[in-house]
Amino acid sequence: MTSGDARTIRICHLYPRLLSVAGDRGNLFAIMQRCAWRGIRYHVTEADVGAVPDFAQCDLILLHGGQDREMSVAARDLAAKSGPLRDAIEGGAVVIAVCAGYQLLGHHYAPVDGPPIPGLGVLDAVTEGGPTRFIGHVAVECELGFGPKRMLTGFENHSGRTYLGRGAAPLGRVLAGAGNNGEDGTEGARYREVYATYLHGPVLPKNPWLADHLLSRALAHRYTDAGPLAPLTDHAEDHAHAAALRLARRPAGRLRAATAALSRFGRPAQEPATAGGLTGMETAWISR
Repeated sequence: MTSGDARTIRICHLYPRLLSVAGDRGNLFAIMQRCAWRGIRYHVTEADVGAVPDFAQCDLILLHGGQDREMSVAARDLAAKSGPLRDAIEGGAVVIAVCAGYQLLGHHYAPVDGPPIPGLGVLDAVTEGGPTRFIGHVAVECELGFGPKRMLTGFENHSGRTYLGRGAAPLGRVLAGAGNNGEDGTEGARYREVYATYLHGPVLPKNPWLADHLLSRALAHRYTDAGPLAPLTDHAEDHAHAAALRLARRPAGRLRAATAALSRFGRPAQEPATAGGLTGMETAWISR
């Protein structure tokens, strides 16, 4: 797709005032800016409690993080949105869900000191509250079926332990940090075009490859002839990505889930260097 294209993607930001902790709204800004740089038009609909957007017209849906109280409010409101939202997901709409948003797409979240909060059930996943929080920088190896493997990085801050069922694949495998539960070496979840993660930061500005993947899939949802995105010069983004990976390399972050990840998946393969990003398995994980 060239910068002269006047195509439009339709974005829905769910619960922008209720669920947008830890800078998650920056994910929307990243998508908007990367569209603008390429001459792609966008239309943003904000849907808070009581508003049911036309999900059938949405190409990209954002659902972000929040505390248990806000999550309970959103869960009750999702009952009115569940049918159209589920239909949109089954129809190929792209979703980025972060932390509480991730948990709300699963079967339920059971906090330590309260009744279970029901989820949409789109993701085959359950979340149980834990006695301690997972806090710190994370590095995750991802393979989304295009190009070389990439590394996803961000900051986790959650006490929930999420366990995936057979119907959901992990977004990636943990190289540093806790990920879904600190036990099985997985982070996040994927189902159709749903990409769920615990990573704040916000996650998309410092992982431009993921932002572009979501944008590309959103365009493909609307336009059957959507081609590859015009490349961007991501100097600042690549520096932010590399800096975050260096923080995740610190021993305190690496040791929590690295053993579980390696025992389950084997050691990470080294990828060749590519143009337009770090890689070379992110330059051998920032030259260990």
